[in-house]
Amino acid sequence: MKADETQKLINTVLGAMGDCFQEGNAVQLPTFGLFEVKKKLERVMVNPTTGQRMLVPPKLVLAFKPNVTWKDKIKKGGSE
Repeated sequence: MKADETQKLINTVLGAMGDCFQEGNAVQLPTFGLFEVKKKLERVMVNPTTGQRMLVPPKLVLAFKPNVTWKDKIKKGGSE
């Protein structure tokens, strides 16, 4: 596969993933991991310099949970 074909394929996959995230859906890549949109709740934050309390509004964040196999490889320092 040529570089431009590979780039086109990657762009297509990432575009489809982005569409799923916009709809609030998770994307699972079976041998890699799970990407999902999570909602962070509203919270109170304190500025350490001034001591002023501020309300941080709720927001959506993208989270990644790696496949168990990858987690184990990382724990072992990348060696089998």
